[in-house]
This record gives sequence, C-alpha cells and structure tokens, in this order.
Amino acid sequence: MLIRVVKMVFKTTEITDFLARLEQNVPIIRQFEGCRHLQILQDQKNPCIVFTYSHWESEEYLNAYRNSDFFQGVWTATKKGFAEKPQAWSLDSVYHLA
Repeated sequence: MLIRVVKMVFKTTEITDFLARLEQNVPIIRQFEGCRHLQILQDQKNPCIVFTYSHWESEEYLNAYRNSDFFQGVWTATKKGFAEKPQAWSLDSVYHLA
C-alpha cells in the first residue's frame, strides 16, 4: 500500500472555492480503483493550508488516477488558487497502532 500526502497552500481569496469544489470531488476520487482511503486535513491556525491524505493499493493505481481526465480537470482548476508550490510525498507505512 502507498500513502500519499499532498500539502497545498491557497490564496486567502481562493480557499472557500477550493473547499466547495472539494466537497463535490471527494466522492468521485474515493471511487477510483485502488483508492482505499481519502482524508482532507486543514491547518487549525491557517485555514489556507490543506493536506490530502490518501491510501492507494499501489503506485500504479495512484498514477492511473493522476493520469485520468478527471484529475487533469480538477488539478487545472485547483492550482489556479495556490499561494505556494504544492508539496507531495509517497510513503510506506512502517508501524501502525490499531
């Protein structure tokens, strides 16, 4: 399993629009083959900082999502609101407390 974390920092004027689009898109993203978990996190002190935290069966499934027409449309709209360049990490789980 691959864990993907993406940090996005939005312009203050863009965060509300992003969150509204996100509400529509999360159910679609979650239904992509290989997506096992999707969580959106927002910084408590700076609401313009948002993280996506997702679990994918493999890098191939993540790449299939990233290469989809759906993602290309969402990403094009999303990146217009960035205040900073996004950061992304692909991670393996080393230890899990249940």
